[in-house]
Amino acid sequence: MVAGIGAVALTAGIRGATELFLGRWVGYLPPGPVREGSPRFTPIARPWLLPLATGLGGLLSGILVFRFAPEAEGHGTDAAIDAIHHRGARIRARIPLVKLVASAITIGSGGSGGRGGPCAQISAGFGSLLGR
Repeated sequence: MVAGIGAVALTAGIRGATELFLGRWVGYLPPGPVREGSPRFTPIARPWLLPLATGLGGLLSGILVFRFAPEAEGHGTDAAIDAIHHRGARIRARIPLVKLVASAITIGSGGSGGRGGPCAQISAGFGSLLGR
């Protein structure tokens, strides 16, 4: 259940970051599922801002991870497996929150990344915290 809450929080964070970085600044919302009422394609109002929004998102998430939780670097799956094998399944309490925010900013601003790795590390972090 804790893992599911982490995944839902990440999805909500990505949605919010997408609306801020891409929707408000760039004037573009990526297409969603058509049957859920999303349009298939929306023209980009300010295409010249897309590289700036993506760069700013990468800079913000990089600063956040570097400053508060270097273990949250990367895609997440390897860090979760490493914690299980080498640290007794202990993950610092701040890791899930930092990973959630940094991943939401990266993906929501148009950066390259997926949801699977961050979900694994966020879920493992919440599980480690709950297990203690």
